This record gives sequence, C-alpha cells and structure tokens, in this order.
Amino acid sequence: MAEDPDVVSRRIAKESLDRDDPTGWFENLYAAAAEGAAVVPWDRGTAHQLLIEWAEESQPDGAGKSALVVGAGTGWDAELIADRGYATTAFDISPTAVETARRNHPDSEVQYVVADLLNPPADWHRAFDLVVEIYTVQALPISLQPAAIKQVTELVGPGGTLLVVAAARPDDEPDEAIQGPPWPLTRATMHSFTTPDLRLIQLTQSPSPADPTISRWRGEYLRD
Repeated sequence: MAEDPDVVSRRIAKESLDRDDPTGWFENLYAAAAEGAAVVPWDRGTAHQLLIEWAEESQPDGAGKSALVVGAGTGWDAELIADRGYATTAFDISPTAVETARRNHPDSEVQYVVADLLNPPADWHRAFDLVVEIYTVQALPISLQPAAIKQVTELVGPGGTLLVVAAARPDDEPDEAIQGPPWPLTRATMHSFTTPDLRLIQLTQSPSPADPTISRWRGEYLRD
C-alpha cells in the first residue's frame, strides 16, 4: 500500500529541517513527485475552493491590475487569478514546481518564476494590486512564520488586497504540540498580517470538505 502523502511530505520536511534547511524540502517534495515517488498533498488539480469562493463572491476585475501568487505550486490558483484579468506573476522556491506549472499550463499568460518568499525581489515591494497567499506560511516552521508574514504584507501595493488561506488551530494549542508540516495558524497569527495601513476586513473560519475536523481560515486585508 502506498504511503499517505502527508506522511511522505513530513518525512521529506524532517530530513530538510535536520539539515537546518527549512525551505529545501519544497524542492525535494516536488522533485520526488515529478519522479512518481511522492504526491504533493496540496496539489488539488484545481484552484483552492476558498479562492474560488472568494472570486465568485467578490467578482474582482483585474483589468489593468497586477497580482502575485505566493507559492505557485503547480499553478492552478494563479490560473484562476489570471482568468479574472490580472497580469499575474506566480512564484515558488522550488524550480521543479515552476517547471511543473509551466508544463501544466503551456498556453498560460501567468509569469511563473523561481523566488524565495523570505528574500523576494526588491522590485516586488508594495508592487501588486492583489496578493494571494495559500498554505505557504503554514508550510514553514513556526519560528519562520513572522518573517514570512512580514514579507507577504510588504508585497501588497497601495489600495491593494491581500487574500490569505490557511489551516486553523486554536490559540491555546501550544506550538510544541504541532507536528508539522503543516504548522496551522492561530487567529492571532492571522491578525498579525495587519499593519498600520493594512487592515483586516474579513476573517472567516470553515471546515474542510475533505475532513470536517480540519478548519481553514480565509482572511482578506486591504491596504489604505
């Protein structure tokens, strides 16, 4: 019987963490998946349900606007955003993920690039009208999440929107009790995406349709 994808991803992550390389496991996982030796747990073959719902509810018009998708993965979320008219850039730290996204969407208008959230290109600073972050921060150890969150917020341009989707955990659950990845986010962590000029305008929590015991956050923020 094949191993549970979550178990495989945790093992690959642990090997990377043991080498003091907390982000290297993304490439290792995507490379293993490309060889048929693993499955990427969050690769749904479609855009994330909560992103689809947000787009249906908000009906954003991306004409003349730019968007950035954090953690492009295999590209499904970025393609949805591009379909809404945004000039879309999507990045991942894993070169194999970027190659897979390009292969999955050969006629795409999305610009897929390799980049590191913890050290993004300088010209991305407050440059985008829409920033979409789904499951990237929670894939990083809790000690790195504040730095990652700060970088995410600094990608949102004036008047821009930030959409964050993440697995949820109770605020009173201690960090040391979490056996990641993922390392789900507390309500307080979701609130930490705010800054003096980046306001939280909506935060909802809903059960996962695949597993009702798992809750997900959807947070929407607006830069003044």
